[in-house]
Amino acid sequence: MKSVRFAVLSLIILSFFIVLGCGNSQNLEFKTPYQVIFLDNNNTYIGKIKENGKDFIRINTVYYIVTQMNQETKQVSNTLTKRGNELHKPDFMFINKRHIIMIEPVTPDSQIAKLIEQSETQNK
Repeated sequence: MKSVRFAVLSLIILSFFIVLGCGNSQNLEFKTPYQVIFLDNNNTYIGKIKENGKDFIRINTVYYIVTQMNQETKQVSNTLTKRGNELHKPDFMFINKRHIIMIEPVTPDSQIAKLIEQSETQNK
């Protein structure tokens, strides 16, 4: 009888944790204007998280880093590129949450933040 009560109690507790874990109670709030979103396909996007839906997040002012290697010197260079110059001219992006590995804030004094500020100033 004790093992049945223990099993029922364990099942109730397990169900409680499953319900809590499956909800969309997590609110993504950052104190910095930009965030870096790392995806499971090795893509990384930098942008402003504007919506946190059940399955997707929406980001505006989207940037990504293009890495190129000079074949002669073998020197690698990284260029911050703003999305929107593609043929379809996107001005925002929805990202499926299942593919997000990690989200980090971009601190205002970081190199990325300075490059974004410079880009935004030039494009006004």
